[in-house]
Amino acid sequence: MERLLVSPSPHIHGGNSTRSIMLDVVIALVPAVLVSVVFYGWKELLVLGVSVGACLLLEHFITVYMLKKPTTVGDLSAVVTGILLALNVPYTTPWWIVLIGAVAAVGVAKMTFGGLGQNLFNPALVGRVFLLVSFPTYMTHWEQPRGLFGADAVTGATPLGAIKEGLMQNSTVQELISAGGYDYSSMLFANIGGSAGEASALALLLGFVYLLVRRVVKPWIPLSIFATVALVSLVFWGISPERFTDPLFNLLTGGLILGACFMATDYVTSPMSVKGGIIFGVGIGFITMMIRYFGPYPEGVSFAVLIMNSTVPLINGWCHQKKFGRA
Repeated sequence: MERLLVSPSPHIHGGNSTRSIMLDVVIALVPAVLVSVVFYGWKELLVLGVSVGACLLLEHFITVYMLKKPTTVGDLSAVVTGILLALNVPYTTPWWIVLIGAVAAVGVAKMTFGGLGQNLFNPALVGRVFLLVSFPTYMTHWEQPRGLFGADAVTGATPLGAIKEGLMQNSTVQELISAGGYDYSSMLFANIGGSAGEASALALLLGFVYLLVRRVVKPWIPLSIFATVALVSLVFWGISPERFTDPLFNLLTGGLILGACFMATDYVTSPMSVKGGIIFGVGIGFITMMIRYFGPYPEGVSFAVLIMNSTVPLINGWCHQKKFGRA
């Protein structure tokens, strides 16, 4: 896999390697990591350290001592998985739960299938969903820090969670948004509350632009996700604005940007063709909104990406790229 572009045959040698691609992803995640540390302080550093360290150690141990192969930690894919897992959990998550999430992500979702390039599901999301199902109390305990370094933190629901809970009490969306003090500028720049990766939509978008400039990812999967979320929410919001949130609210809240830009675009678990990528993104966007509006969870991005990961072999079989040399 080293120094080959991931694509259908014929393959040509390129200037990229697995390590260089993963390094670009790490660099793209730096703004989101810095913002999360600024807002959540040393506790977030602990989560990041445990997550990345555990993913590296697990991959090294399984590769060397169980699979009897040279270690693969140098390709940095375990570092990316560790960072994404840390950004997908609350900063208050105990270290031992983060460790269990790393085992689910690397030990089960990645190495059980043979390692990088062979896994069917995004490892970080498998870890996140496993923790959500196994430890819902810890994974839904949110604190909203009022100070830059997490001082004077108060417990509170995420914007999506507050809206869903309020609607069950027969409040309107407008009343809940006003009571929560949610505005689009705070959602874009500093949407505190929720997983560490939800701290700033702008930081995630900056990282995504970097990946586009470096040509690490293609834009059609994220854009099709965003367009589908906007269209579905526009339809429901137009029908009943008292019961359904508007498109911009759905685009800026929760883990949509993190999931669309950094996990749905994973080479291994996403379709190869442009048409397949668009179908993949539309499916993620639609499932996300159905879970947000009608499901038991306020957020649905993780479930949506994993569900669509399972359809990738079918999508790749259906959406063939043109054979080399043919019109």
